Amino acid sequence: MKFSRIEVALKMKQTGIVPVFYHQDVEVSINVLKACYEGGVRVFEFTNRGDNAHEIFRHLIEYRNQFLPELALGIGSLVDAPTTALYIQMGADFIVSPVVNEDMAKLCNRRKVAWCPGCGSVSEISFAEELGAEVVKVFPATQVGGPSFIKAVKAPQPWTNIMPTGGVKTTFENLQEWFNAGAYCVGIGAQLFIKDADGNFDLKSIKEKVIELRGYVDDLTNELNAV
Repeated sequence: MKFSRIEVALKMKQTGIVPVFYHQDVEVSINVLKACYEGGVRVFEFTNRGDNAHEIFRHLIEYRNQFLPELALGIGSLVDAPTTALYIQMGADFIVSPVVNEDMAKLCNRRKVAWCPGCGSVSEISFAEELGAEVVKVFPATQVGGPSFIKAVKAPQPWTNIMPTGGVKTTFENLQEWFNAGAYCVGIGAQLFIKDADGNFDLKSIKEKVIELRGYVDDLTNELNAV
């Protein structure tokens, strides 16, 4: 672990967007990671969605340590404590899960690693915070209720930090809806990872899209702070 859970939470807030990505090829994964970093991303979630994903993650950690010093690199799609322990041992800065799992929470808290569990109700969010979650993931965000759900949660629980993931789009209008509703940051998957006509990841376009999104987030943040 390179960054503490508080440092990770602050980076999530400052960056505003958290790319969510998986690919079975190490070189492709490194190139996409690098493109996002060059575009201004400082928090990146690789997902545990394929066979030997941990081997790919190990290479990403090594590359990050050597070339991307400001990047908090975490792992997503974890649902149990043993797999969580494996990734913490490999150097994951944060753990993201689609579920609330108490054993995962205890393990992460013991090692002071940021834990972002997936929640779909106010009760789950409250329980996750009771277990020590600084930032909770609302997933799947659109199906759960979209920006209006976040706004409704923030009314009685203004202290809650929510990262919607699933259904977040890369347009200014869509990001505006999420952030105006009170999103702490947003997780963005497939829409961010643009491909060329041959089906390969267009690294230049990905970098440019990240720069564009970071600009949107800065504008929205400044606008909200001015209110």
